[in-house]
Amino acid sequence: MYARKGQLPILIINLIALVLFSVHFLANANYEFVLYVGVITFFLIVLVLTNSKVYYPNGLLWALTVWALLHLSGGALYLNGERLYDIILIPLSDKLPIFRYDQLVHIFGFGAATALMFYVLKPLLRPGIERFTALTIVITAAGLGIGALNEIVEFITSVIVPESGVGGYLNTSLDLVADLIGAILAVGVIRVTDRKFFSKKYQPAAEKTGS
Repeated sequence: MYARKGQLPILIINLIALVLFSVHFLANANYEFVLYVGVITFFLIVLVLTNSKVYYPNGLLWALTVWALLHLSGGALYLNGERLYDIILIPLSDKLPIFRYDQLVHIFGFGAATALMFYVLKPLLRPGIERFTALTIVITAAGLGIGALNEIVEFITSVIVPESGVGGYLNTSLDLVADLIGAILAVGVIRVTDRKFFSKKYQPAAEKTGS
């Protein structure tokens, strides 16, 4: 298995979390989140298998790990008898269920997913790329595509596990809006933290040989 410096702790934490949450969800017959554990495991395997070909910054891998932990915790933990995913963090509206823990996880998670799409596409992009607006549209759309895939997974989950707490059309719409906010924030972070890529002096080989 190919691993860069600092990546082994990330993998270990993910494996421990997946085992512990799997045991918890199975013990509580929470089959909705058993499916989500399977989805996370699948994408973890994909990241491991492509790690030698795609430069995934450790910061991004940590962000994806935090996202997984936030997601699984949202289905496992309860505060005052209310599932974490259903808790209103900041009551911003009398008509809409915002701002919920659910939307926070979507903003953070699909922001990380958008950044992931950038690093997947990065080897195919021209160094010193000048049309950042066009790139913004592409990676934002890619991040939202993952968000749409997530909604499909939630729909399948609601069919397989009718008693799941996925929610209806309003929940899906709010999720997608949160995904968009996360994607836009991710683009801003990418522009600031990876500014060297947009420089004409950028050398792709430097990343491949780095730790």
